[in-house]
Amino acid sequence: MHQISLNEMYSDYLSGNLLRQEFEGLIYNYLIYNQEKTCLSHWKRDDYEDFISWFYPRLKKAIDSYKDVGASFEAFTARFLLVASKEHRARITSNAIVEYSAWCAHAPDMYAHEEPPEYIHKNTENTITDLCIDSKGRKNTKRMLALILKCYHYVSDDLAEKLAPKLGIDVNELLNMLSRIRFIRQKKDDRIYNMKESINTQFIRCMVYERKLSYLRENMNAYSKLKCKLDKARSRLEKMRKRYLSIRTDATNQQVAYIIGSTKGTIDSNLHKLKNKWERMSLNSNLN
Repeated sequence: MHQISLNEMYSDYLSGNLLRQEFEGLIYNYLIYNQEKTCLSHWKRDDYEDFISWFYPRLKKAIDSYKDVGASFEAFTARFLLVASKEHRARITSNAIVEYSAWCAHAPDMYAHEEPPEYIHKNTENTITDLCIDSKGRKNTKRMLALILKCYHYVSDDLAEKLAPKLGIDVNELLNMLSRIRFIRQKKDDRIYNMKESINTQFIRCMVYERKLSYLRENMNAYSKLKCKLDKARSRLEKMRKRYLSIRTDATNQQVAYIIGSTKGTIDSNLHKLKNKWERMSLNSNLN
């Protein structure tokens, strides 16, 4: 059975024997079932079918762009198909690189990740309670409260509910204190969050550059340009990282004192004693 060619389809379309929608549908069917006659005969079948589906919306542009000035419609379509296939491949590769980089970067809080204090873990309430026992064996709840507010960033409402009885205060009172110090710290926390997001974005950018670079040969001009971009991106990332690490994310002693209704000197003293005790507890734990 004679199969109508693209040139014959175009002639029928010009003569009015085919409506525009029918014409586009015939071209699509021709391309789908005649891969071996196209410049993409070497592609895997699944990749080819995905490409033709992606290409179909561009058929209108291809048809409107054709001018009968020497090259046949079939030759023009073949050329248009080749150019579109390169664009498609570039998009697929770029998306794969970005996706690969994103998954590689999928670490806890990504590159700007920061570990909570060692005493903030699954046995937090017991650890904090032990920290706040003074040299005479008495529980200094003010020290415990100061430590909780100092590290408010890592204290969830669930944890606060567990700690409140150990402090001997009402749960709602402790939650209210945490809410107040978070309110005071809101602007600073927002700046820190935005900085972390910028660092993570820059980290992804570096990984994308690195991945793209692996597809290029070193003697190519594009390789040199991309390598320069990568070096600059890495340098900027390290500067951003150093700046971030220099920023304190915990509440200031003055802020803690304000919430508790104490003096800064008292909070300084209590937290200093807690720090010394933590170091002794850590040392004893390592020795045992």
